[in-house]
Amino acid sequence: MNDAIQPQPDSARRARLIGTAGWLIIVLSAGSALLPVVDRAAGSTVIGSLLLAAGLIEILAGTQRHETRMLAMAAGAVTTLAGLLFLLNPVAKFFPTITIVTAWLLLRSILLFITSRMAHGSVRRWIGIAAATDVVLGVLLLAGLSIATLVVTVFGPTPTLVASFAWVFALSFVVTGMLLLEIASFEREMADE
Repeated sequence: MNDAIQPQPDSARRARLIGTAGWLIIVLSAGSALLPVVDRAAGSTVIGSLLLAAGLIEILAGTQRHETRMLAMAAGAVTTLAGLLFLLNPVAKFFPTITIVTAWLLLRSILLFITSRMAHGSVRRWIGIAAATDVVLGVLLLAGLSIATLVVTVFGPTPTLVASFAWVFALSFVVTGMLLLEIASFEREMADE
């Protein structure tokens, strides 16, 4: 039988799918760069589309996990739900946007923390890094909300504030993508054994 048509071990297939998901989420992080240059309604659509796509990719990658399948899929579902909230209400004011994003980050961090308790080795470490990143970003948004309330009430959403918000998405997506790449690496190691 020719190598091209021999079935690959299940771990190799999972590794390829999870790795592809990781790279796709990292690519999506670049989409957050559009936020400072679009108006409020278009920004809501960009955020919603990014979250929806990332959530669906996370759910797909989560289906390839073993012990943490349901938790990994739940983290993707939270991201998908946040994206749908943006897309179904594209004219949301800036504050509900912050509320949705803060809730998304904090819920994801809780799910990731629980997931990390079931993982091992470098995967556990990367899940912890992803959970910590999301909780820190969520807390920063909570802490900055009172200052942002004053700034936006007086001046409207400023480009600097929107640009900072774009970095929140980019950082969370990049760390999530790197987590998936680490899981893919682990799956490849399992396939080689």
